[in-house]
Amino acid sequence: MAYDESIYRRHESAGSEPAGAGARDDSWYDERGYADDRTARPDPGYAAGYAADDYAAGYPADEYTGNYRRGSTTAQFSEAPEPMAPARPSVSPAVLDDVFDDPAHGEPGRDRLGVHFGWEFVLLLVTGLLAYALYQTDPDLLRGASLNRLLVDGAALGALALGAGLTLRAGAPNLALGPVAVAAALHFAENGDRGVVDAMLPAVLWAIAAGLVLALLVVGFHVPGWGASLAVALGVIVFIQQRSGRVDVQGDYDPTEHALYLFGGFAALALLGGLLGMIKAIRRSVGRFRPIGDPARRRGGVAATITMLSIIVSMVAATLAGLLLAADGTGSVAPTSGLEWTGMAIGVALVGGTSAYGRRGGVFGTLFAVAALTLFLAYENARDWDIALAATAAVTVAAGLVVTRLVESFGRPRSAGTVEEEWQPEPAPATTASGWDEEPPERPEWSSVLPDQAPASRSDPWGNDRWGDER
Repeated sequence: MAYDESIYRRHESAGSEPAGAGARDDSWYDERGYADDRTARPDPGYAAGYAADDYAAGYPADEYTGNYRRGSTTAQFSEAPEPMAPARPSVSPAVLDDVFDDPAHGEPGRDRLGVHFGWEFVLLLVTGLLAYALYQTDPDLLRGASLNRLLVDGAALGALALGAGLTLRAGAPNLALGPVAVAAALHFAENGDRGVVDAMLPAVLWAIAAGLVLALLVVGFHVPGWGASLAVALGVIVFIQQRSGRVDVQGDYDPTEHALYLFGGFAALALLGGLLGMIKAIRRSVGRFRPIGDPARRRGGVAATITMLSIIVSMVAATLAGLLLAADGTGSVAPTSGLEWTGMAIGVALVGGTSAYGRRGGVFGTLFAVAALTLFLAYENARDWDIALAATAAVTVAAGLVVTRLVESFGRPRSAGTVEEEWQPEPAPATTASGWDEEPPERPEWSSVLPDQAPASRSDPWGNDRWGDER
């Protein structure tokens, strides 16, 4: 085979410059539709970083590389242009605050506290009406020693409500509050003659130990607080049932002498907790144990630590409530299960605006709910109504669940309050350019038999004289 194609010859047989003189015959490229690479005009789409009119501005092309120069920079035609980064839309600070509100999980946006303030105003009206009704029944109940005993009862119920509200906000409701309070009252009744501090110090230590056990169950195994606390409550009830009858209170401690300080301390703690709960970072940190998505997924070390501390503090609060219940002036303590006091505590916290799901809560709600229920119990005794404490607790919890529904419905963030449509509308059929609906063309049925192929009309690519004639 002879390679005498003109592309491989450096000069023509006659009248051409010798090889190496700078001339080259590129007619083969011209015959086949290829432009000479020395004089090719660059395609604007291949100019890396230069506009199409840069070439038209008179920048010379490189004689040997096919590039064109702009100043001291050489652009390569064969390189594709780098894609430009899309312009980022401006984002308002409010949207950024929603995005980074809870990086792990959670509803973005600010909780709406208007529903809490509205409900707390209703509680204030109810408290005022009950106080007026009690004053109309017996005015002496709101003055002197009777008022002090009423304040002590309110402080005891308030301590239980604080423990219940704290664990509810933490997402781990403690059902052992009532049994722990009754057990502490029985312990103080049996050992009150040794002094308040000496009698209650062992009870506080036992409460902390029980809180640690409960916290390890809830946080360590990551189980619901109500289930683990129910197991602890049943264990405490075993301690209570070892008494066959009422236990007389030993000692002469009278908490009515400090009634104003006791109730004032409860009111201050309730308001302080409510005000701190208005701060979004604190509220979300305290309620971080609240399950979002998969309830079995752990919520992190911060959530575990805060939940553990909340459970222990609630146990100590229940112990102090038992002390006040034992020394309220009745002279004896009945060995009940204490579950009715658990219902009263959780019911008051729920009625005060604390959500049963955790995290959300009001400011003045717990204080007003405790005051209203304390006045109702006093009014019930004044009217000689024989209402079981468990029945009152059941109604309170039921009312609190209704309040929880209101809080969760109207207190959620605005950015998460939009409800998506459950049924998506069917997309409209595609229309043609004329605007009239047309039926889609029928597709031919698939067949495994290929159609007959027409004879090839193009020349054989191997039959041209590109490679020369064989000799």
